[in-house]
Amino acid sequence: MTETRAAVVHPGTGTFVWETVRLEAPRPDEVLVRIVAAGICHTDLAVRDGKLHTPLPAVLGHEGAGVVEAIGSGVTRVAAGDKVLLSFSSCGRCGACEHGHPGYCDTFIARNFGGARPDGSTPVHRVDGTPLGGRFFGQSSFAHHAVVDERSVVPVVAADEDELALLAPIGCGVQTGAGAVFNELRPGPGDLVAVFGAGAVGLSAVMAAASTPAARVVAVDIVPSRLDLAREMGATDVVNGAEEDVAARLKEITAGRGVTHALESSGVPALLRQAVDSLAVRGTAAVVGAPPVGTDGTFDVNFLLNGRVVRGVTEGDSDLLDFVPTLVGLHRAGRLPFDRMIRFYPSDRINEAAADAASGKVVKPVLRIPA
Repeated sequence: MTETRAAVVHPGTGTFVWETVRLEAPRPDEVLVRIVAAGICHTDLAVRDGKLHTPLPAVLGHEGAGVVEAIGSGVTRVAAGDKVLLSFSSCGRCGACEHGHPGYCDTFIARNFGGARPDGSTPVHRVDGTPLGGRFFGQSSFAHHAVVDERSVVPVVAADEDELALLAPIGCGVQTGAGAVFNELRPGPGDLVAVFGAGAVGLSAVMAAASTPAARVVAVDIVPSRLDLAREMGATDVVNGAEEDVAARLKEITAGRGVTHALESSGVPALLRQAVDSLAVRGTAAVVGAPPVGTDGTFDVNFLLNGRVVRGVTEGDSDLLDFVPTLVGLHRAGRLPFDRMIRFYPSDRINEAAADAASGKVVKPVLRIPA
């Protein structure tokens, strides 16, 4: 086993604690990655706080970026020395995976939230040998090193480790928002898009929608600074839900038609209802926000009968090996400027970064992990 440092969450504590841990050598389908940076996502915070069902204690983190140090005997997609971005895990064998939709893998929940490999083992242990939850989203990247599922690894070209660190949020937040727009909603000429929630996922959706032929892109939030950022990222209109009647403003913006595409990214049931109620005839609402397990939402059944659709979307319906490099390219071309929502933190300030994310002070905190 290799000793490294990892941020461990213990049940009921609500904090990350850096500890010395031991990592097993990579199995045939695994990759040892030295982590350069890791974004903090609200899913990490929900698991930390017991709102999503990953067994604790565990090492979380699922927006990793790093450099491959070793590969298992069966790994073919990367080699030692490659720069990589890390994302979710999938089986590669079920119908969804075989048809290019690994986000809907039959075993998605177990592989990404189970805190273990498919056989129930974990590559992460305390120094006394006690197992810790690992392989979170195939990676557990709040660590100096991670043993990662090969299917979670995407090789990328980066000028240096600073650029690689900047790309880390693509692994979940950026691809979730942008992918929901590009892969699921697919707005066309003249379409009207409304994004409910201007966090990292919502702003990624705004950026993506702004690069489509959609006529209007509306961002809805209650934080003025986020709405200002949404305008910078391409929103044609913004609505402050704390100060304005959202339904009335959307009716005004769309001349009474309603929006052709809505995306709900906050996980707040009331906003989901607003998103559905905002739809035009034959409009589609994409649901990407993840509330606590067991949360119910409501809608008027008769309202849906005019061809309106409510669709759940996981990880932007991304096929990683194709879509992640596409997002890197769009960023470099200036068409997906997600760097504007990033603030870097040294890894020892992980709890400060998490608090800033939870409060809305920062849209996307990214930890820099020292070599």
